[in-house]
Amino acid sequence: MRRILIVLVLLTACSALLVALWIFRGREISSFVDRYWTIETASAAISSVEYQGSGTGGILMINGVSLSLNDVSPGVSLSVGSTKDNQLALASSGKVFPFGPLTSDAENTGDRLTTVRPAGDQAFLATRHSVLNWPSQIDFNFMTGQSPSWKRHIYNEVRWKKSSGQTLKMLWRYEQFFYRGKGWAGGTMTRENSSGLVLLQIKE
Repeated sequence: MRRILIVLVLLTACSALLVALWIFRGREISSFVDRYWTIETASAAISSVEYQGSGTGGILMINGVSLSLNDVSPGVSLSVGSTKDNQLALASSGKVFPFGPLTSDAENTGDRLTTVRPAGDQAFLATRHSVLNWPSQIDFNFMTGQSPSWKRHIYNEVRWKKSSGQTLKMLWRYEQFFYRGKGWAGGTMTRENSSGLVLLQIKE
């Protein structure tokens, strides 16, 4: 009987520890799992790219989806503009990735540049979210009087392979809030140094 009580006490203590760990370190645990496994909810071939900005920062519109270049994680640097051969291109760490030839001059004026995916390129925009949600019981929004009960990360990923073999990978991460009675809100919440554009890779 005493042995059973000891086992029950240990199980209760372990359960309490796991609950506390999940409440206070749930984001870190979920982020770790995200490195290896996320749930894809949408994927579509990229047909058009539009850049709105002055060269650094701004907005990248892909298939009409707005992807911010203003919130960039430390260590990620980039610029966007037109090349000498009149292509819309992204530059990072000394490498240049051309999206495609600029469309008609009427559509490319000022700080707005557009292109379409060249034939032969393979390009996709995918949306995914975390496998594990984490609890958010201590957050409170004084503006709305509501607080989310759960959170998770939501990802937008661009995967582009040109006919030459050059590849581009861009990954945006945001926090998505869950409200009781309303469900998941739009995944555009930012958190300093952990959201926005978190990954940019150009490989020859």
